[in-house]
Amino acid sequence: MRTIIIEDEEFAARRLENMIRECDPTIEIVNKFQSVQESVQWLKSNVQPDLIFLDIQLEDDLSFAIFEQVQVRSKIIFTTAFDEYAIKAFKLNSIDYLLKPINKDELCRAIEKFKMWNSEASPVIDAVMLRDLLRPQQAFRERFMVSVADRLKSINVSDVAYFFSASGITFAVMHSKNQFSIDFSLDNLRDMLNPKDFFRVNRQYLIGLKSIEKVYVYPKSRLKLVLNPPIKDELFVSIDKAPEFKKWLDGE
Repeated sequence: MRTIIIEDEEFAARRLENMIRECDPTIEIVNKFQSVQESVQWLKSNVQPDLIFLDIQLEDDLSFAIFEQVQVRSKIIFTTAFDEYAIKAFKLNSIDYLLKPINKDELCRAIEKFKMWNSEASPVIDAVMLRDLLRPQQAFRERFMVSVADRLKSINVSDVAYFFSASGITFAVMHSKNQFSIDFSLDNLRDMLNPKDFFRVNRQYLIGLKSIEKVYVYPKSRLKLVLNPPIKDELFVSIDKAPEFKKWLDGE
């Protein structure tokens, strides 16, 4: 059996590797990765392993981003410190979902479960499938805590016009035009917020439906957005995202 470990904490990866070998010394651990980017590069250029041990929060993104770029046919055992990612849903498409600190007996049982299922056809796992399973059981964020000078303030998601990223920092812009830095990436926020209310138009902007003041149609199906509160630069929806964006506006 060939496997890889995708885990951004070096100590946790070493500990997991040792426990895997204790459970079954015949398992070949082909490689270990810490980020989405290096995992995607390896999976695209190598024969996929039989099994992947996968953490959810990696150093550059949530591991869901891997499935957006590669068709993963390997079975998955999730190994994560977070229980809010719809454990039951993931169990429908994975071998198991183990919470850190990983218990060796539970890990060994998960590996045995994989061996029993190994003769079955592995389903193709992709981001859309995972999100569709995840969202019915997920409670979307309603508020965030932000820092204002020397105090903390709670802001309601319903008061946020849009989020944007600049110089590695994410900001929430309120309908009131106030602006706060927030401790989540746009990728993280996309999975926390109700997709009916917010749309990721490009790498920099995650916009709320109520922030859209005007939509202009440009040649080649490009769309230009005017937001309120206004932004300094022109904001376009890319050609490839335009059809999805129109469906979102229509409430589909």
